[in-house]
Amino acid sequence: MNAHWEILVVDDEEIARESMAAWMREDGYTVESVACGREAIERAKLKDYAIYFIDLKMPGGPDGIETMMEIRKFRPDAPVIIITAYATVDTAITAMKEGAQEYVVKPCSPAEISLLVSRIIKVKNLQRENIILRKKLLRQYSIHDIVGKSAKMNEIFGLIKEVAGLRSTVLIQGESGTGKELVARAIHCTGDRAMKPFISVSCAALAETLLESELFGHEKGSFTGATTQKKGKFEMAEGGTIFLDEIGDISAKLQIDLLRVLQERTLYRVGGSDELRVDVRVIAATNRNLQLDVKEGKFREDLYYRLNVINISIPPLRDRREDIPLLARHFVERQSHELKKNVTEISESGLKVLMNYDWPGNARELENAIERAMVSSHQTVLSAEDFEFIPPANNPATDWRIPANIRLDDVEKQVIAATIRQTGGNIKQAAAILGIDRSTLYERIKKYQLPR
Repeated sequence: MNAHWEILVVDDEEIARESMAAWMREDGYTVESVACGREAIERAKLKDYAIYFIDLKMPGGPDGIETMMEIRKFRPDAPVIIITAYATVDTAITAMKEGAQEYVVKPCSPAEISLLVSRIIKVKNLQRENIILRKKLLRQYSIHDIVGKSAKMNEIFGLIKEVAGLRSTVLIQGESGTGKELVARAIHCTGDRAMKPFISVSCAALAETLLESELFGHEKGSFTGATTQKKGKFEMAEGGTIFLDEIGDISAKLQIDLLRVLQERTLYRVGGSDELRVDVRVIAATNRNLQLDVKEGKFREDLYYRLNVINISIPPLRDRREDIPLLARHFVERQSHELKKNVTEISESGLKVLMNYDWPGNARELENAIERAMVSSHQTVLSAEDFEFIPPANNPATDWRIPANIRLDDVEKQVIAATIRQTGGNIKQAAAILGIDRSTLYERIKKYQLPR
């Protein structure tokens, strides 16, 4: 990623200036060169260079030290290297005293310059990564990390702010990949519980007995393998928030246990007799139609009403297409740092492809598509050609014939089984291809008793 870093060489001697610039260009850096301090100062006002190589003696204008000091007025952290043909202790002391990072003596060698630049760039890379990490820590679970400008998303933003300071239980409903956990984290981090734990539990990923122990903890000897006492997720979330993802998948027994916790704010560890009081805010999420599950007797009505005190419904991406360009650019910015790829934008043709697709896997599928395009692209701007793997709009596949007399469940089972085989049992990859989240895929694997 050397091309990301631009370097400025300032020297009144053309041969010395262009030789140094050529050496660094061979190492993959973008290098500009100017012949005097005044021009260097004007360039620095317009652009923040990664490194400034400045000759000490430049007649007819500011010398190297004066040029450096002027640049430092508006680029205080600029790494400046003074070039001098007059290497003395006094010049070195003066250069370093006024803020030069290094000084090199003419005639310079390509190896010396290459090593010096490499060392400084490594430090700048670390500094940039630290800045990115700090931004992530500040933004990752804040309301601003939920990207959207549609009317529905603005309504959700307002609702998050309204309910953040309350203790009331929240039920978040939406298709897989719409960002239910992001909304839950935003509620937690915007409210007065922000400094307390946020504990996330996927209710679809564990069997009933394991999930019971995971939520409520267990006492030593309560079952085979319980060699020590263990706190459950509710206890671990004390004072904070517990996020119960895919709440619609819990068993009838766990529904009763959870109802008691919501009503009494107390629980018993598995195999325990001591009643434990907990102060935890519960946020639940599901991609199922819980109202229908209640009518069909699959989900307790009293628990549903306990959970559904505040309801947040996240619309699928196909119903808020105006958010797609914003989300896509957000993912490009994030992935360019994580993948260390010099990709900065999506062309109009690329955005058109993204806008014309229905995104059954929602924002998660869009992020996976951006990552896949960036991995294979060799350009700084993603174009329509980079998204050729996305099915064209209104053009259903014609190379697969639906077998006669087959049930919908059987079709789903075959598709999931084929995808798992294709990925060699990689559940994360299979879920991404299918456009669903892992918890949903685990649910289907269990439902169809598929080998993993």
